[in-house]
Amino acid sequence: MTYLDHNATSPLRPNARAAMLRALDETGNASSVHAAGRRARAMVEDAREKVARLMGARAGSVIFTSGGTEANAIALRSDAERVFVLSISHDSVRANAADAVEIPVTPDGVLDLAAFRALMADGKGALISVMAANNETGVIQPVEDVIAIARDEGALVHIDAVAAAGRMPIAFDEWGADYLTLSAHKLGGPQGAGALVVREGAPLSPLFAGAQEMRRRGGTENVAAIAGFGAAAEEAMRDRNDATLRDRFENGLRALMSNAVVFGENVPRLPNTSNFAIPGLLAETALIALDLDGIAISSGAACSSGTVRPSHVLAAMGVDKELARCGLRVSLGWSSHDEDIDAALASLNRLVTRKARVAA
Repeated sequence: MTYLDHNATSPLRPNARAAMLRALDETGNASSVHAAGRRARAMVEDAREKVARLMGARAGSVIFTSGGTEANAIALRSDAERVFVLSISHDSVRANAADAVEIPVTPDGVLDLAAFRALMADGKGALISVMAANNETGVIQPVEDVIAIARDEGALVHIDAVAAAGRMPIAFDEWGADYLTLSAHKLGGPQGAGALVVREGAPLSPLFAGAQEMRRRGGTENVAAIAGFGAAAEEAMRDRNDATLRDRFENGLRALMSNAVVFGENVPRLPNTSNFAIPGLLAETALIALDLDGIAISSGAACSSGTVRPSHVLAAMGVDKELARCGLRVSLGWSSHDEDIDAALASLNRLVTRKARVAA
């Protein structure tokens, strides 16, 4: 299989797998005081240090969770008078802030700073939730500008860095955000592990009461998953993260199909993400055909129960509905190489050629 869906989940890195196996050979509870418990605790704290370094944060700021969704839910549990979320936010943010005011984006998918400033006239005591980069388009958001504007109004700021972690520099302490969330399996760690990074002094209302995670997230730590998370975070800091493969794909796509559209191409994007459309080629048709060819990519839309629904991200960008239905996403990662790009382009070319032949 040619796997080009790292933004959905990235294959487990060998070092993460090895760290998990070592942890699984231990039997101690990380809260126990005996030797076995202390060994488990050491693994958790080692991982905490590694995740903190990746995020540019202090280790004591990192709270381990079951994943990005739980971390987002905790961050959004606030006594804020109002909550503002980006119109292109992930569903796990939107679902946990159902009454939130949406911050619009430009046609390129970037947070509209002028509109945001206007909204902040009523933002005192609010909680602002924005993405470091969008998971569908890869478009990078102006988080430092958002934080500066929010600070002037006394608002709290949550950064969803799930798609961005390991793919662009993150500087939590330097940025001055209050909360930041990430997920292990997006950067080559295991599924079922994530983290919430919290600024010292920021209000926090745990979902689960308990003594674990410095009384900020109850429940016995998943030591094996956390160990794998730490190993993946450490390795992600050494990844090249250049746009060579993404650009190779997009250049090849245009060479094959001159009418191809790349969403967000005129603004800074994550180097691993290409959200594109071939007009007239529906996403569901393309996904099935490529899968039969052994190519795993995704739609630019979210998938639910085996169906593809319209992308709220492309809708927020003002993309025509018919073109949005053709949205596809290639997302690269630590295991991607030139041959993957060649295979995907060849499969797309065969699909478009067959479609043209049938139409004729």
